[in-house]
Amino acid sequence: MKSPKRRPGFTLIELLVTITIIGVLAALITANLSDARARARDAKIKQNLVQLKTALRLYYNDYQTYPAQATFGLCGSGRMNSIKGCGAAGDECCPKTGCSVDFAAGGDGCDTATIYMNKFPAGLGNNTVAYYPVASGEKFCLTVMLENPSDPDILASQAGCASPCTGYYTAGTAKYLVCAD
Repeated sequence: MKSPKRRPGFTLIELLVTITIIGVLAALITANLSDARARARDAKIKQNLVQLKTALRLYYNDYQTYPAQATFGLCGSGRMNSIKGCGAAGDECCPKTGCSVDFAAGGDGCDTATIYMNKFPAGLGNNTVAYYPVASGEKFCLTVMLENPSDPDILASQAGCASPCTGYYTAGTAKYLVCAD
């Protein structure tokens, strides 16, 4: 008895195993790319807060105090934890209406002012990024919730800013802190 001739090609089992392996690899790669994007967004937020820290230090050099914090709703509907350091005397809400920059004070408070920062980090004033002046204007605390709760910089920032940021975060959360040195 002659065995039937096999036609060239893959069996159904071989195809299913191959498709399963490709699916598992695709899922792993997609998850890793998503985490990488979150880490990149967190890195950008941290960099923006360092730039804001520098701008606040420059303001301090000019006024010997950090800007005040605007009370809820003072700087616009729903805005909270905003910076009140713009305008001619450095005591108006930032960004000031009609200005092309977000953080400038002195002069006319806009065009001839000292520019501290052209553009605030996204989220400042809507409590994604929060600003708190402390110790009668001698220090400040900036807080933001990061997407990656296992970021090692979170614990380091909380340890370094524990004193000026007391009451503005809960230890062990994903809140990243920046404060005056």
